Amino acid sequence: MRDKLEKIIIAFEELEKKLSDPSIASDIKEFTRLNKEYAHQTDLVKAAREYLGALDDIEVAKEMLHDTSDADEKEMLQMEISENEAKLPQLEEDIKIMLIPGDPMDEKDTIVEIRSAAGGDEAAIFAGDLFKMYQRFIESKKWKMTVLDSSPSEAGGFKSIEFKVEGDKVYSVMKYESGVHRVQRVPKTESQGRIQTSTATVAVLPEADEIDIQINQSDLRIDTYCASGPGGQCVNTTYSAVRITHLPTNTVVQSQEQRSQIQNREVCMQMLRARLYEMELEKQQAELGAERSAQIGHGNRSEKIRTYNLPQDRVTDHRIGYNSTYNGVLLGDQLASVIDALAAADRAAKLAEAV
Repeated sequence: MRDKLEKIIIAFEELEKKLSDPSIASDIKEFTRLNKEYAHQTDLVKAAREYLGALDDIEVAKEMLHDTSDADEKEMLQMEISENEAKLPQLEEDIKIMLIPGDPMDEKDTIVEIRSAAGGDEAAIFAGDLFKMYQRFIESKKWKMTVLDSSPSEAGGFKSIEFKVEGDKVYSVMKYESGVHRVQRVPKTESQGRIQTSTATVAVLPEADEIDIQINQSDLRIDTYCASGPGGQCVNTTYSAVRITHLPTNTVVQSQEQRSQIQNREVCMQMLRARLYEMELEKQQAELGAERSAQIGHGNRSEKIRTYNLPQDRVTDHRIGYNSTYNGVLLGDQLASVIDALAAADRAAKLAEAV
């Protein structure tokens, strides 16, 4: 452990020197990459220095204990040894967790897409319920949410809705929500009280910066049209809504939620970068094969991850078999407990793999 931690500290000190190099500071992409690495390593290096410092203090105290015959000094040295030895187990556990390779996307903001799937009107209503669930969760985290695009359903809820979430390490938390969500309940439209199963898909995309994804303007087809909706100064009167098609991948994004065409165009570019970034990540993850499928928190759109059962007041996350209540999670404030359980299971799995 000592050799490994000493090498980490040396590498960190070399990183500090690079960040103060003017030639690195002038290269925005490289400086950004190194700065993120520096931020990621800071807590680990702090813990490593404290751990090695405690080991050194124990060693020095033991040598002094061997050389002294003074009773008071011996008592003081024994106390110092005991205090430092008591620190070591927790420091060692913390360091092991910090040594687990982090997801490079964890620091990023996210774009979340909810789409109604099987179940008709009830699926759209369920998609709306999921949106409200995330809205409450995001507010509790004091993060910022911005709706980018939405397609409301006449029965209530949404056929689809996309929104951006900004805050501290948003993706590290929200990534556990990607996949198929299933609800079992009696729909409002059901007159005979029969339970129906409906689904909605949630995709959580790490927001891509321009330095992550380069897009050629010649690869884009940009269309404008009149925004539609419940009303407002620009609705149905100006061509403020924007649709962008990325021709090489046939990826289509659109936005009509913002006030101007310029704002909607910028939103579309954010969504497009995120979609193209997701495609690149999927290619990389596919190359990892079984290693990817064994990890928690990287659900794709076709993976059933959670069932919300109203009659039994139960929510089950199928990835770890975690149970909570329907009223607590979908209608209340207990989503955080489900995500915490998933994050803990993910850390435990990675730690077991690393040890």
